[in-house]
Amino acid sequence: MNAAGTHEFNADDRLRLSFEATYDQKAALKHALEPFLEVLEAHAGAWMPDIVGGKRQYAYSRTSVLNALEEKRGKRSTSIGLFRAEWPSLDMALNVWLPPSDPKLNVWISIQPLSLFRESECCHDFVDMVRAWASHFPVTGATANSLADDQLADASALVSGDESLKETDGAGLRELSWLNVFGPKLVETVGRERVLSTPAHLVEELPNGAVLLVLRPTPADFASEEARVAQARAHVHLRPELDFDTVLRTLRERSAALAPVEPRFHPDLAPLLSRLPFEFAISERQRKIAELNAFRPPEPEEWLPAALPSDVENPERVLSDYDDLSEGLVAALHTKVPSIFDETPESLTDLDFYFWKESFPKRYLRDLIDSHTAPALGAYLGRTLVRRLGGTWVLRQKLEESQVRVGQRVWLPFLRARRYMQSCEALLDYSLTQFFREAERHRG
Repeated sequence: MNAAGTHEFNADDRLRLSFEATYDQKAALKHALEPFLEVLEAHAGAWMPDIVGGKRQYAYSRTSVLNALEEKRGKRSTSIGLFRAEWPSLDMALNVWLPPSDPKLNVWISIQPLSLFRESECCHDFVDMVRAWASHFPVTGATANSLADDQLADASALVSGDESLKETDGAGLRELSWLNVFGPKLVETVGRERVLSTPAHLVEELPNGAVLLVLRPTPADFASEEARVAQARAHVHLRPELDFDTVLRTLRERSAALAPVEPRFHPDLAPLLSRLPFEFAISERQRKIAELNAFRPPEPEEWLPAALPSDVENPERVLSDYDDLSEGLVAALHTKVPSIFDETPESLTDLDFYFWKESFPKRYLRDLIDSHTAPALGAYLGRTLVRRLGGTWVLRQKLEESQVRVGQRVWLPFLRARRYMQSCEALLDYSLTQFFREAERHRG
């Protein structure tokens, strides 16, 4: 069993819940957690976990949850993961602090896609679940919101440098999420009457003195103008010293940062550049797409209009050395770049992506790169030109002068590979993908 999409960045935003509470340590852990699991099973619906991750993976059951917690038990705490094998994706963590630690129960849930919560029934179930947990367990605080919006909030807090309302055992009112549970201490600090009169979709006092506040019927449209105005009004109501226009302007800026940008990548590099935004936080992706739309690599210069004559005495031995270099690269990277066996343009793109993602020129020793990696890449690139474009080697004693004739030009794969490996920026400026496509255009 494997969790689908777990810990992966992809195109869809997520609904993320953070729930912090205490529990009765006098009861056995099985009995203390029974209400938690009952509520989860009653309300999770489409995103119900089916995998329990402890020291190994189990099919979900209450028994397997308790067994996994026991397996992971440390001196002061225990924690497990809960996942799904199918879409929608779930990444959930349950942390329990054990005696003699304070009796804390922390839950983090990430559900993908956020669009699942366009449906009112799914939202009702989610709110009911949080309400039930917060009513049963003495709650410190809880929030549920778009992951992308949370990331932007971390980067540009509505309230900066003001700790006056921050309580010692829970989050202060620095931000408002789609769903909020304010613990009793925070409610008293802000003022119970003020909290209960907040303009919002739902404001409900819970039996333990906490307050559940839901800004809008669903979280999926959090970036809309209507949702931002509602968020600003509620926040300024709870923090009257804040300026409504300033708060709303900040929220609008966050929405603008998430507005979809249509990819218009350089055609030769589109297969590579289309992967890069998803290596960044969700909140940064649209900005990265815009940056990559504007990226134009220099035209490849690693070619000659006429070949330098071969000056090697034993061509077969030189080609054998090139084969050894190329096959060494395949041996080193085949588990991380499986397509490297194929020697295709797609393999070159996969290599480009691997070296970029690894920040390879920055992370590895320069001597190793110059003496091993770059020559091996040059040999592999040359072999790909030979195999896929019908090229022929024109060999030289000096490695960077060795050429592959394709059409009316001769190409210098070793020189390209050396330039490619100079820096992380050079991986895009001198990509293997673009070099191949340029040679391909001149094949005829």
